[in-house]
Amino acid sequence: MARKKNIKIAGIVTLYNPTDQDIKNINTYLDDLDKLYIIDNTEGKDNKKRIPKNEKIKYQFKNENVGVATALNMGAEFAIKEGYSYLLTMDQDTTFKPGVMEKLKEVMRSTDMKDIAIVTPWHNTKLLDQKPKEEFDDPHDVMTSGNILNLDIWKKLGGFKDEFFIDGIDIEYCLNIHKNGYKILRVNSVEIDHNLGDIFYKKIRGRLFLCTNHAAFRRYYIMRNYHYICDMYQDYDPKYCYSLVSQRHNMIGVLLFEKDKYRKIKNYIKGYLDYKKGIKGKIPSNKT
Repeated sequence: MARKKNIKIAGIVTLYNPTDQDIKNINTYLDDLDKLYIIDNTEGKDNKKRIPKNEKIKYQFKNENVGVATALNMGAEFAIKEGYSYLLTMDQDTTFKPGVMEKLKEVMRSTDMKDIAIVTPWHNTKLLDQKPKEEFDDPHDVMTSGNILNLDIWKKLGGFKDEFFIDGIDIEYCLNIHKNGYKILRVNSVEIDHNLGDIFYKKIRGRLFLCTNHAAFRRYYIMRNYHYICDMYQDYDPKYCYSLVSQRHNMIGVLLFEKDKYRKIKNYIKGYLDYKKGIKGKIPSNKT
């Protein structure tokens, strides 16, 4: 009997003011990894004592919020330096069900991975997206959490955009993948649970509004970074880029149904104005 091809996978999870449940989530996928890099972006509070004691874990306390993109790139660089070809990227609010990683590895063993930039399961969220009937597909874009990155392709694409800090990071990376002729392999028969927070839908006169309840500072990054993405990929995918920067529908949802309306709309406007000024990176302290 032929031996199964051994696929070694490292992982990266970014922490930021993690709850006890966020810490517990680590145990749902730790056993399936050969290494786990934890980048803690929490400011002023080292969470090392709360982390599971395991020799697989490499914990790094940044004592500042360096952003999601930078943390992911750090994890990828650590993994490459230690000889890994694949990296699982996780958000602190995401959990893995038993057997998920092994099923993904089985798919990877039987697939020519040369042009596959991401292997990902179906994400169970509060969104109303319908799962495809096909077992495998190549979606337009996928959320960062729960993805297995091909690190050889990550290098060729130049990694994640540090200057985005947060929001739009996954969208830009997926557009970069497809623009350069690579693919995303989503395994729809495999599922993970991804808690996207306090989102809900409201219907008025037949129109359905998605209310994400993102914090006000997130509205800044969404507006600013989505416009940068549009600049980068307008010629490649103009229809999708238009859908990104057209935030009218989301603004209506904020105005009608969400709390902290004034600060959220104010940050939408600031994000757009800073995009016009060419400002990137972490939100300036006076922009909150």
